[in-house]
Amino acid sequence: MTDLTVGEVQPNALNRGRVRIPADALVLAGRPLRPGVRLSDTSRFGEDIWLLKHAQTQNHQSDLVLNFWRIPATFRTVVKEICFTLLRGDLPPGCEAIRSIDSIRGYLTELKMVFKWLESRGVTEVAAITPADVEAFARYIAGQRLSQDTKDARHRGMRLLWLCRSKISDPMAFDPSAVIVGLRLPQSRSAGARRRENVTDRIPEQVHAPYLVWALRFVDDFASDIVAAHEEWRQLSRWTMPARRRRGQKRAPRDQVIKATARVLARYRAEGRPLPGWKGEPNRSHLARETKVDRTSLGDHYTAGKMIREAAAELGVADASYLRAPVAGLLDGRSWSGQIKYDDVELLTRMLQTACYIVIAFLSGMRDSEVKHIKRGCVKVWRDEDDRVVRRRLTSLAFKGEEDYTGVEATWVISGPAQRAVDVLERLQPARQKFLFALLPPSRGYIAQGGQNEAKTTQATNRDLIAFGQWINDYCRRTGRDDSVPLVNKQEWKITTSQFRRTLAWFIARRPGGVIAGALQYRHLRVQMFEGYAGTSDSGFRDEVEAEDAIARGEKLGDLITSHEFHRLTGPAAAEAESRLATFERHVQFDGKVINDRKRLQRHMNRHDPHIYPGEYVTCVHNRDRALCRRSDGLEGPSLPDCQPLRCRNVALTSKNIAHMRDALAAYDRELAQGELLAPFVHDRLQACRQEIVDFLATTIDPAQVVTPEAP
Repeated sequence: MTDLTVGEVQPNALNRGRVRIPADALVLAGRPLRPGVRLSDTSRFGEDIWLLKHAQTQNHQSDLVLNFWRIPATFRTVVKEICFTLLRGDLPPGCEAIRSIDSIRGYLTELKMVFKWLESRGVTEVAAITPADVEAFARYIAGQRLSQDTKDARHRGMRLLWLCRSKISDPMAFDPSAVIVGLRLPQSRSAGARRRENVTDRIPEQVHAPYLVWALRFVDDFASDIVAAHEEWRQLSRWTMPARRRRGQKRAPRDQVIKATARVLARYRAEGRPLPGWKGEPNRSHLARETKVDRTSLGDHYTAGKMIREAAAELGVADASYLRAPVAGLLDGRSWSGQIKYDDVELLTRMLQTACYIVIAFLSGMRDSEVKHIKRGCVKVWRDEDDRVVRRRLTSLAFKGEEDYTGVEATWVISGPAQRAVDVLERLQPARQKFLFALLPPSRGYIAQGGQNEAKTTQATNRDLIAFGQWINDYCRRTGRDDSVPLVNKQEWKITTSQFRRTLAWFIARRPGGVIAGALQYRHLRVQMFEGYAGTSDSGFRDEVEAEDAIARGEKLGDLITSHEFHRLTGPAAAEAESRLATFERHVQFDGKVINDRKRLQRHMNRHDPHIYPGEYVTCVHNRDRALCRRSDGLEGPSLPDCQPLRCRNVALTSKNIAHMRDALAAYDRELAQGELLAPFVHDRLQACRQEIVDFLATTIDPAQVVTPEAP
């Protein structure tokens, strides 16, 4: 057992019995509340279940509660006093960072675990906890199969009893960290790599490609058909019997039912359509929606029911209830779907909304909370004098790192596909709905009138993302297509909202080849987003891309080292490049192998970055003092869009760089071969550019290595 010498408080200094919070004290007083919520309607200290949803200002969050029934009765008051202190914001030293509702809800879980353990040990008062108890608790936690983060959270729960000692009626007598610091406890194997590293998986390329391709198909090709079907569904669903009963409407008179039924059946006859079916019989519920009467008014013993039987015998009965909305969208030159069923509208609208989420999240770099707060009219388009689009700006709310819990307005520059996704959402949502990622009317749990329906939760969107992949695979199986979502390591990839920023950062940094990368022009997207990204400094997306850039450079430098290509570098900075690479090799100890561990490579680049930037035509050995480019953000490294490779003294050339320059010479030769077809100015300019490359190669490398045919 460790002796207690640090942070001890004498018993006569404790404030037992002094802290008394009135039972009617409002626990959310001082916190911003949801629009329309009155403080007097929120939870009070004396209640054993506190509703936190009234102060959850992010629309996509699941409703949270603090349930104190799960806390041992002897400690319940103390736990409520701690949570009251954290919620009200009158925080003692050491608790300043514990302010968000999510964090407070998490701390209740930790406190529950601590007090259940203390109860099992026979401890009935906080003041009675001894250093021996703390040591035993620490060893108990160390022996559990938990991540290091979870173990740390358990210890923070115990330490709250000390940090909040001036705010609770049964305070702890000493700082438990003084006991734990002297113990040698085993840590989780992942403890060394967990701090401040982005451990979110990126979406594998074989999964990302079909997800994005099909999402774009939904937005560009299927959306109009689904929106039209959704509008027809909304008009029909207004006349379902439960909705009419809620509105208190009376059943229509018999003669009105007969006339309405005759009118609907006449339309079916004129169109030559079979009646809507269900299990081989006419679907009277669907016919009731069309006639705008109660389902019970169309029973067989009524005249309208007999009219339906006669029409069914004449026209036949379909295998389902199909909508009349036309299907015009094409996929590879053929209709993507037959007539849409009434019962399929819920799935199709949900998949369309999910497709819009995929396009916006992947092509903007926005977090889930930021996407979920997109409102109608959020996109502004800036055009030049020739009416060409220059920038598309999307405005939403940013939350991470902000002191304002209700969010801070921020702007993102987006691409054309993302703008089209927003346009689709504005058409899909009812006109009165301002939040574009609110539940749609066909969705389960949709609140037609009143209540909170601003945005889907993160968990719901994660389920929809998985369902989107399943829809793709089901569709491909039915139609014999081969562009389904493949398995990853023989398992379905569980795509989540948090993976989009990570994946976008990877693609922008790497810009791999292929149809997707070429079509979306990641390099152009990077320039757009970085130029117009007006979120706060804590938004962090630029940092994520810079981190991916560093890792990508590390991999390329590893390839240079292991292939020994750096020994054949030429150019003004070749000697310095070889020196830096040799130093880098000593630090990272490649031993003839490339580092495949992403986290390890990131650490090496952070510590030993040689500031060498491999490019297509040149390799930049960056030295700020002699660079001809300057970064506007003041950070280290070259400004590649401003590179002047034929003049800068930071240039080195690999054999691949030389090969690309030869390809450039060949391209100039093909252009110049057009001879008189070129305008004189264009011909002279092409000739001058070609000669610059020839002169550069002639003065940089051995002339025997370069083939420079005479220009036509």
